[in-house]
Amino acid sequence: MSVVVIDYGSGNLRSAAKAVERAAASLSPRPEVRVVADAEAVLAAERIVLPGQGAFAECAAGVARVPGLRAALGEAVVRKGRPFLGICVGMQLMASRGLEHGAHEGFGWVPGEVVPLEPSDPALKIPHMGWNDLVLDGSPHPVLAGLASGTDVYFVHSYAMRCRDSSHVLASVDYGGLLPAAVGRDNMVGTQFHPDKSQQAGLRLIANFLAWRP
Repeated sequence: MSVVVIDYGSGNLRSAAKAVERAAASLSPRPEVRVVADAEAVLAAERIVLPGQGAFAECAAGVARVPGLRAALGEAVVRKGRPFLGICVGMQLMASRGLEHGAHEGFGWVPGEVVPLEPSDPALKIPHMGWNDLVLDGSPHPVLAGLASGTDVYFVHSYAMRCRDSSHVLASVDYGGLLPAAVGRDNMVGTQFHPDKSQQAGLRLIANFLAWRP
């Protein structure tokens, strides 16, 4: 199985790629993991990971700078149904648009907007940075198998997704109100937290993604 981690200038590329490689090493047969920066490699891959760090607009512009990448993602993920994992801003790009420093178009895969954090407790700092508990209701998504409410994962963000359809929220986090910690539909999932920085819980999630058959 071929897995690509997309290099489009995002700051957490190395951390994400190393975590995917570590998770892949726990599986048999072991998936082939490659860091790629071209559309053809994305089209050929069986699984796709899109990391992201920084501002929504910067990451969207980074994707746009890679010739054919936006179209290749649409072809591979939406039309061919290849499993997709977005991490942090890579997840936010799945939304219809982001509202950081103006309105910027997202992929539109998970209808909704990426909006500023506005915690109800003014003592809570922005960005939301550090370890926080996942909140899961009902049966977990297969990519979240083995994770439970109260599992600590690592966040760094000042904006959060606001999904139009609540069924697209797979897990939440409480930071002065519930926020989406993981979203998804069909063959695509995304995490607001960084599985690559979330130790064993993060590696479990990535391994689940690599074994997932949507």
